[in-house]
Amino acid sequence: MGKRKADSGSGNRNKKYKVSGFIDPNTSGVYATCNRGRELGCRKELVRLLSEKIEELYPNWKEQIGDDESDKESRESKEEGEKKELTVEEQVENELKLMKKEKSAKGHPLLVPMELGCECLVFVKTKKPAVAVDLVHSLCEEAYESKQKNTRFTQKLSPIESSVSASAEELEKLAKTVLKPHFHQEDQKPVKFAIQVTRRNFNSLEKEDIIKQIAKLVGTEHGHSVDLKNYDKLIMVECYKTNVGMAVVSDFQKFDKFNLQQIFEKASESVDPETKSRVRSEGN
Repeated sequence: MGKRKADSGSGNRNKKYKVSGFIDPNTSGVYATCNRGRELGCRKELVRLLSEKIEELYPNWKEQIGDDESDKESRESKEEGEKKELTVEEQVENELKLMKKEKSAKGHPLLVPMELGCECLVFVKTKKPAVAVDLVHSLCEEAYESKQKNTRFTQKLSPIESSVSASAEELEKLAKTVLKPHFHQEDQKPVKFAIQVTRRNFNSLEKEDIIKQIAKLVGTEHGHSVDLKNYDKLIMVECYKTNVGMAVVSDFQKFDKFNLQQIFEKASESVDPETKSRVRSEGN
């Protein structure tokens, strides 16, 4: 009896640390890779980096809040409260709850760090008006131009503009929405593009099927063509568990595939030995 009880307790302890890590549809955000065991530090660091960029790129973000689908719950709660004609005390309590919810982002109300329970990978959800692609591009551009290392854990960044449940039908809807501004404008110019599909804990759709479906939706009517080496734009597809996210990015090759660590390492090769040694030590 005693032994069985101990085994049961061990099982409960294991369950305590099990994290599902599912990402909901209609989510935008930034994935980041890191070394094993550095996930917590990477997530905190990524929130800091994105928070700084939000303040820089969207100084008036507080005036633009309210259009994000992820805020639907807050709006519905507010509408329900208005219907019930809340007292002053109840209204104050609701405001405090909302502030507490925003604080849970641990860095910025437009950011929500998520527990994926996946080694070497973190994800931070972004809310409007913040645009994940713009945030990542700005971070990489700053690292590329300044040549100053300001990270310890964060390595490769992968933004997603939006996401859907993992199915061919939903992928088609997502692709049409994400691709339109880049490939299907009235005055559209020809674009050389490539498609990158990353799958983690994912087996709902085959990689080749995803590539074929997206390439077909890009089409050739505007003169678009596939160029795996010298493309203008890269279509990034991030597949995680039951979620498929997508984004279209530029300067992917210029900024070392959005890998901050590689950008800093290349930058250190062009500086003096003393600075180079310091950069390496800061990364440890």
